[in-house]
Order: sequence, then C-alpha cells, then structure tokens
Amino acid sequence: MEEQRYEELGDFLKIKRNEISPSQVGLPEGLRRRTPGLRREEVAYLSGVSLTWYTWLEQGRPINVSAEVIESLSRALMLDKQERVHLYTLAKQVPPSAIPLYQSTVNTSLQHVLDNLILSPSYIMDARWNVIAWNKAASVVFADFNKIQVTQRNIVWMMFNNFDYKNLFIDWESTSQGIISRFRSNYAKYIDDPWIVNFVHDLESRNEEFNLFWSKHNVQIKSEIHKKINHPIVGTMTFEFNSFDISDSSNLKLIVNTPLSKTDTNVKVKSLLDK
Repeated sequence: MEEQRYEELGDFLKIKRNEISPSQVGLPEGLRRRTPGLRREEVAYLSGVSLTWYTWLEQGRPINVSAEVIESLSRALMLDKQERVHLYTLAKQVPPSAIPLYQSTVNTSLQHVLDNLILSPSYIMDARWNVIAWNKAASVVFADFNKIQVTQRNIVWMMFNNFDYKNLFIDWESTSQGIISRFRSNYAKYIDDPWIVNFVHDLESRNEEFNLFWSKHNVQIKSEIHKKINHPIVGTMTFEFNSFDISDSSNLKLIVNTPLSKTDTNVKVKSLLDK
C-alpha cells in the first residue's frame, strides 16, 4: 500500500498549493496564471528543492522525504499545526502506528461505563470507526445499532449512506465535513490497512458528497463541538461532543454526547428512555 501513501501525499500537496495566492507568500501575482494558487516552481523555490524533485513528489513517486524538507514545505504552504502533523505522517517521518488488531466487542467493564452514562448517548468505536458497543441512550437518540448490519455500523458510512441517521443533523454539511476531517487524520495513521483504503474507495464510488468533501484534504479539527439534531419524536436536541482514548486499548475511542446545559435536551433524552 506504499503507492497509496505516496498518492495521498501528492494530492495533499496539490490541494494546499492551490489554496495559497502568490501575494500571501510575497510573490508577484503575474499575468496569464492558468492555475489557482501557487505554481509548482514557486513551491519548489520557496522550499529550496528542485522543480523536478517537487514535481515527482506531487506525482506520487516513491521519494524519501526528510524532516527538513517537510518543515520547508510546511512553511511554504503555510500549513497549520494539524496539517503539518498530517504531512509528517504521510511522509513517514512520524513513525506510523502499526495496523491495529480490531475487535468486535468490548469487555464487561467498558460496557458498564457506557451503561452508566445514562443521559449521555455514548458509544465505543474502533480505529476504523466501526461502532462496537453503545448504551441505550445512543440507541434511542441516534440509531438502534442492533438493527443495522454489522458491515454498515460505521459512523462515516452512516453519515453518508444511512438516510435516517443523516437526516437527524440540522447542519448536516458542517457536521459531516467535521467527521471527514477527523477521519482523514485517522486515515493517515492507518493508510497501510487495506480495509480502510477499500472502505474509502467504496464511499467515493457510492456517494458524490463524500467524494467532494474527501477531495478537499481538510484535517483541521474543531476543539469544541456541539451536535444539534432534530429528533423525529422529541424535536431539537443539542449535545456537547467529546472523544476519549481508552487507556488499555489505544485503538478504541469512547464517544460521549453530553446534553448541553441550559437546554431541555436531558429531559428529552429521559423521555425517550422512558418510552
């Protein structure tokens, strides 16, 4: 899967190059500019590398990239912290995480944690974003995961291909793009996993919206996230979203959606649980 890594690296550089105007980096705009953003030769000049070498890099050729060059490219392309980390990961300068061993269930202790988050819809997902455990609140607010096929019990998949789940979100476009940004960062870590690569290709072929958002290579992640949904039974609900690594298994994440204070969301969750 090394070819996929180099292709991803080249696509990311092209996207970021096209987002910067010459004036932002102190270069003249010039005439007859046929491409948006910077030209390849301008990025090469700003980074202190040869045009041929940089062109090969964007073309996805198997080139070793040093940490020094990554830093130069990051400055030339005005990458923020998250984008810089993403570039390092793609260039294998930050040692990539080993492909994790995936599991389909959690132990009794973790399920107990979920069940005691009574009014907070919560679930646990693996590194592929498959939901492998959940509490009752998650079932009554977001989806009855027991009724969803195991192969489709994936947060990214549901956001784009499960109509009932997708239709919950009042600002679906913003929410889905946020999910894509977080998943893109995860994808860079596990790009050697054939399952994840095939999963992305499948989504690209099935869903135009996913294809559009994925092509933007956005890895900027908001630190504070509110989920606002329109539940078919109780109406508007707003949650604070938080994600936690599970200490004894770094490949699992606990997702907790806490009813936003000063709203009636907690009352509505309770009413759904009592039905």
